Parts: sequence; C-alpha cells; structure tokens
Amino acid sequence: MTHATQERADLADLLDTLTEEQWQTQSLCSDWTVRDVVAHHLSYDELTWSGTLKRVARGKFGLNGTNAVGVREDTRGPRELVEVLRAHLRPRGLVTAFGGMVALLDCMIHQQDIRRPLGMPREIPRERLRIALGLAMKAPPIRAFVRARGLRLVATDVDWTRGSGPEVRGPGEAVLMAVAGRRVALDELSGPGTARLAARM
Repeated sequence: MTHATQERADLADLLDTLTEEQWQTQSLCSDWTVRDVVAHHLSYDELTWSGTLKRVARGKFGLNGTNAVGVREDTRGPRELVEVLRAHLRPRGLVTAFGGMVALLDCMIHQQDIRRPLGMPREIPRERLRIALGLAMKAPPIRAFVRARGLRLVATDVDWTRGSGPEVRGPGEAVLMAVAGRRVALDELSGPGTARLAARM
C-alpha cells in the first residue's frame, strides 16, 4: 500500500501545478480530458461493494461502460478533486485489492496518461516502476498479457524482463504504457518484437 500512496501523492503534486486549460487537455484515454482521468481514478474509492455492483449494472456489465458511468456522474471540479485525492492518499474500496497494487498500477498508468500529452515527463522511482510492470502482466483489465504474449520484454532502466520470443526493449515506463495499449509509447521501443506488439493494439 505504501507504493500506491506515494504514487498518489506524486499525482496530487502534479495536479496542483496545472492550469485550468491543462485540466481540459485531452489525455491518452479516449474521450477523456485530464479532469476526467482524475475523476475516474477516484471513482471507485468512495463506493461500497454494493455501490460498485450497482455501477457495473448501470454500465451494462462492461468495463468501459462502468468506467464511463463513474466519470459521467462525477461533477467535481479540479480543485475539489485534488482535495479529495489529498484527503485519501491511501486508497480505499475496490482498488485496495492485492495490497493496493491495483491502485498503484491504475495511478501510475493514468498519471502518465496525463503527463505525456502535457509534455511533463518524470522519473518514476525504479522500484515502484518495477513492481507496476510485474503487476500489469497479471491484471486482466489492462490486457497486457495478451499484447505481450510470445514476446520478450526488456526494461532498459530497471531490473525487469519478462517472457520469451522476439525482443521488445526500452525504458520501463514506455514498456508499461505500450503493453497497457498506449501506442504513443511505441516510438520509444525497439527490437524485432515491436511490430508484433504494435499490431496487437
């Protein structure tokens, strides 16, 4: 849970610096602005298990539909969202599964979904990134396992490799974002398996 809390604190620090225009910037998530991504990231924290099931039903039992419901129903503005995040840096609810690892992965990917379009890169703590890479391969909603099947992934800046087959190598953050389906990260990867990974997006 410590890594998830630290990742959320880093996200809050970033959000504190953003202008109103930046909050309305298109993120890497289809149809979502920066504000929408933050609202989504917090959208499961405040739900009970029964509330989660009701939202899933409103989303017609699909992940994308369920997530869209959460974003649509959250009308809070940027400052209020940051206040909520600051007040609950320690994750709650559904995202606490697996010792907070779900919250860590979700926050790290979505923070990069925000940072990349804004041109605001960062150096992710290596241990935190290494853990997130491993978790991505086990998290069904990410579909990283499907995209990475039959490939050898190599993070060149952290001690992490996975799989066998044609190699895909590059910075750990780019590997994470690519296996999470973000095509923009492909430009930072190399190796004979990169084309196969791209074809699976």
